[in-house]
Amino acid sequence: MRRWLTAIAGGAAVALALTGCGAPAGVDSDLIDDWPAPVAAQQFVPTAGVCHHAYQQVGFLSGYNPMECGESHRVETLHVGTLTGPGAERGTPPPPGSEGMRAAQAGCQTEVNKAVGADWRSGRLGLAVVLPSPAAWAGGARWFRCDVTEITSIDDTAVDLRTGSLRGALTGTAPLAYRCFNPKLNKEKIEEMVAVSCTAKHHAEFVGIWQAPDISYAEFNRTTKRTHRACQSVTARYAKVPDNSQLDFRAGTIYYQPYEQEWRNGNRGVQCFLWISDRNLTRSMRNAGTKGLPVT
Repeated sequence: MRRWLTAIAGGAAVALALTGCGAPAGVDSDLIDDWPAPVAAQQFVPTAGVCHHAYQQVGFLSGYNPMECGESHRVETLHVGTLTGPGAERGTPPPPGSEGMRAAQAGCQTEVNKAVGADWRSGRLGLAVVLPSPAAWAGGARWFRCDVTEITSIDDTAVDLRTGSLRGALTGTAPLAYRCFNPKLNKEKIEEMVAVSCTAKHHAEFVGIWQAPDISYAEFNRTTKRTHRACQSVTARYAKVPDNSQLDFRAGTIYYQPYEQEWRNGNRGVQCFLWISDRNLTRSMRNAGTKGLPVT
């Protein structure tokens, strides 16, 4: 195109030189002012509400192949946000544990919780924050993508194939929500939490999420008694029993904590379970009161 325009401009100049007296009446001799203004380059931004067959750790455009969520898929993008503040001022994408990554994680948690209808950690869901590639970041991309998956179980984070959107996945009687379990124990170590119906015999029940304080992962692991006590308080609210020293005689606790990198990225959600070791439960302990969880 540029070569073609140059040839026309050169031909016009020769023609004008031969006539020796400028352009004929009604002819615009200024070619430049008729050229359309160049269109500003548009930075690629992924779309929310689409699904993907494969998981992306980095948002390379070459690997972006969205699909309808009615098709079999592994990943759904529930939200796309824009990173601002100090994390957006870096020359490279925010690394794990950085201020920018924590901001993106917080944004994803808020929006994903709205989309699924409850705290995403209260069911068989995984959440991944996807950032632009280094080249896209250098070109001005500042988006972050909130990708959600259905996982096999609380002990097995393998991603399952599914069809349909995860919006509303943790509302009502949703099958993905954590409810009642039979723990498999090896001495005092939990090997597996086997999900069962709350009307079947069981010994544990998911009671909620405790948001741990902003401390180091090492310090968190040193303060297990604090975590146990916090999950006792979550149990008391769930079962509607007094939150006092008698909780030690009503139920024990089991808890699952985030992995260290999740913790560094800002996920402080501890999954709390009440645990009854000496008798079978055959109903949910939600709002059960002191009759459901007596002092024993």
